[in-house]
Order: sequence, then structure tokens, then C-alpha cells
Amino acid sequence: MLKMDAAALEAFLRSDFPQVCDEFGIERVDEDGLTVRLRVADRHLRPGGTVSGPSMFGLADVAVYLAILSRIGPVGLSVTTNCSIDFMRKPAAGVDLLCDVRLLKLGRVLAVGDCLIRSDGSDAPVARASLTYSIPPGAV
Repeated sequence: MLKMDAAALEAFLRSDFPQVCDEFGIERVDEDGLTVRLRVADRHLRPGGTVSGPSMFGLADVAVYLAILSRIGPVGLSVTTNCSIDFMRKPAAGVDLLCDVRLLKLGRVLAVGDCLIRSDGSDAPVARASLTYSIPPGAV
């Protein structure tokens, strides 16, 4: 059951993470997961004009965080405990990235999410990530 929709998640980002809220947009939130957009700007690029690995990690991290919050509500102290990311192909230059997330586990203490990142307009993934989050006691 969803506890936060796209509008609530975006409001949470604006209030709790104003330093990055303008970089991300929530495209979809439903029982199957969510899709988050990274609004690619010059600060996200590495030499050669492609999106940097740290920017793709940030997208995956924010996307899983928001997927968890969509299920448990605005629990700001959920934190990343592990991340594994595979970079598979170069993202399209100058194009936003989309991250599709599904939660594989949402327990009382840990949550595990799976991400596929792709360039907007393409179905081919540019990266795949798996993240584990620690959920504060009593949040679920």
C-alpha cells in the first residue's frame, strides 16, 4: 500500500533535501515501484560529454530512497547501507536519465531495491544497481 504519492514525495524532497530537489523528478509511483528522472545538466557530465558514474549512483540512491518512503511514509533517517552498480553502456549525451525501481524486500529493518537506469527515449539500460537501506526502528 502506498503511503506517499508523487506530489508528497516531491514535497518531502523540497523540505528535507532542498539542495538536490530540483535535480530529480518523479515520473511514476505505483504498487510496482517508481520511476525517477535525473534532469541532466553540465554538472552531471564527465569529460566526453557523458553522465558521470557518481551522478548515476546519486540517481539510483535517491530513487530507491523514494521507493521506500512511498511505502513507509516520510522517514528521513532511512540510510543506504550497501550499493552495487554495473555500468553497461554510455548514456546518450545531453539526455535525461530515468531510473526504474522495484523493491525486492521491505522489512522492518532492511529494504532492498533493484534499479535499471536508461537514457530517456531508450529501452536499453545504461546501468543496473542494487541498494540496501537500513530503516530506523519503529518506522515500519
